[in-house]
Amino acid sequence: MGKKILITGIHGSGASYLTDFIVANHPECEIHGAGRWHTSRNLSQTKNEVHVHACDLKDFSSILKVLNAINPDYIFHLASHANVRESFDIPLAVIENNVMGTANFLEAVRTAGITPRIQLCSTSEVYGQVDPKNVPIKEDCPIKPSSPYAVSKTFQDHLGYVYYRSFGIPIITTRMFTYINPRRSDLFATAFALQVARIEAGLQKELVHGNLDSVRTLIDSRDAMEAYWVAIEKCIPGEVYNIGGSTTMTVGEFLEILKQKASCPIPSRLNKELLRPADVTLQIPDTSKFTAQTGWQPRYTIEESVEYLLEHCRKTVRT
Repeated sequence: MGKKILITGIHGSGASYLTDFIVANHPECEIHGAGRWHTSRNLSQTKNEVHVHACDLKDFSSILKVLNAINPDYIFHLASHANVRESFDIPLAVIENNVMGTANFLEAVRTAGITPRIQLCSTSEVYGQVDPKNVPIKEDCPIKPSSPYAVSKTFQDHLGYVYYRSFGIPIITTRMFTYINPRRSDLFATAFALQVARIEAGLQKELVHGNLDSVRTLIDSRDAMEAYWVAIEKCIPGEVYNIGGSTTMTVGEFLEILKQKASCPIPSRLNKELLRPADVTLQIPDTSKFTAQTGWQPRYTIEESVEYLLEHCRKTVRT
């Protein structure tokens, strides 16, 4: 018998890639998604494979109702307002959504009296601006969040540990580093690729960007979601694991790769409005703890990831 899977934030881009992975690799599983009542094109490929439940995590009763109906074996908690730049503009909305959504979710699990394995999706943003002496970043690196979004994720991170230690809920926390996500346009890689596609199509004259000096270690979205599955199956509850790729470069170097693959010249310029009030400029993970526990390794090269990203963005612009 396959396991019952619940994915929160099912309409989000990350959740849709996770759904793609489970459908393709674990067809025996029964997939449920919890999400707000709007629809999303992200699930267009797998919408017939997912039981979607209308659920707002800020409404305790709605998530409790879903948990009681499903009694899931695995829960992937991906629901989050995840736009770092926007969190500086609407900090209270982001904090309320992420903090209370996770608090309601974990308390609903406890109230339902169930003990599913839970993968709590945290982020490398919780580390903030890291001292170079702590690079590559290990899980015990000091946490110093640099944005309202990162503060909200730090809360999620810590609350997950409290519910594990105090109530025995088997929660595994993963801190994902930068991943290339074609379905999420607010990330720098996708924002750049969409502009490249628009310039190629004659719909835009120049590409605008923010800070190009930040250093990132990149991972393909498909690798990232496989890693989430591996984490929930093989990692130890109560522990935190960094997940990331093996290709490190500056944001500017990534932009140059896109320019080289474009079918026409791509002029670009700095737009100061895209700069963050406080930026995190050095994110290189040490993933040895996760690798030692699971044996997982990324499958896709940076070349394959960029081609996949551009293909998606060109298709988006054409339609």
